[in-house]
Amino acid sequence: MRRFIGNTAFTLLFVLLGALQALGQSADIPYRDGESLTYVVNYKWGAVDTDVGEAVTNLSYSDGMFHSIITGKTFRFYDMIFKVREHFESKFYEDPIRPHYFYRDTQEGKYRMRNTFHFDNETNKIDARIQKYERTPKDTVLQGSEHTFDIPSLFYKVRRIDFDSVALGVKQPISFAIDDDVYNFYFILEGREVKKIKGLGTFKTLKFAVKLVAGSVFTGKDDMNVWVTDDDNKIPLLFESPIIVGRVQGRLVSYRNLKSPLESKIK
Repeated sequence: MRRFIGNTAFTLLFVLLGALQALGQSADIPYRDGESLTYVVNYKWGAVDTDVGEAVTNLSYSDGMFHSIITGKTFRFYDMIFKVREHFESKFYEDPIRPHYFYRDTQEGKYRMRNTFHFDNETNKIDARIQKYERTPKDTVLQGSEHTFDIPSLFYKVRRIDFDSVALGVKQPISFAIDDDVYNFYFILEGREVKKIKGLGTFKTLKFAVKLVAGSVFTGKDDMNVWVTDDDNKIPLLFESPIIVGRVQGRLVSYRNLKSPLESKIK
């Protein structure tokens, strides 16, 4: 169960924060240099309902390129049970948004994984260096597409979606690269919903369902739900997903240096 609390919760949060990337982008960039968002990861299983850690996104800008750093960690008490430290870093072009460089350094208990990716946006090939534990790094080439991103750049791509072009109930493709593979999913826009976020307030949101593939973590029977602010910021506020053992949730708890007023907040 420790692996579900650690690996699943944080990797799932990072993936699904950016899971809605496939559509055409808006002309306006909804974020700016200095923006920071903090999320709390919650795990629920039976009588267990507890916050196990946090993830923080920080964004900077220089010479026509954004630089995103997303970090995650378990809280001190859960470090004694299963310590998790995640560091995701991405450099991506401003317009159109395309990934250039990605780095991942993951520690989950005794497990270690590092990724270093360089993206060729003409061929859609990814030069990847993968290092598991302290073994000799493995160099490989991954074949992506024009819709393939790394996880941090995917997070910012979602916020440039032209939501007016999204049809309700229609499957839209998702693609991201991590470790030594490219993963393809899809999402469906379900509509608008007023949603209360614990500790933050009540918001007008856009709700999406993301289809996950059955495997060692997910059942494949249920979708993940994601709620995004229905305003110019387009911030992912909340996600919830069942996993093989229990349910995992990530929720926004604080924000700093937003580009636009948070007009979706009702109270």
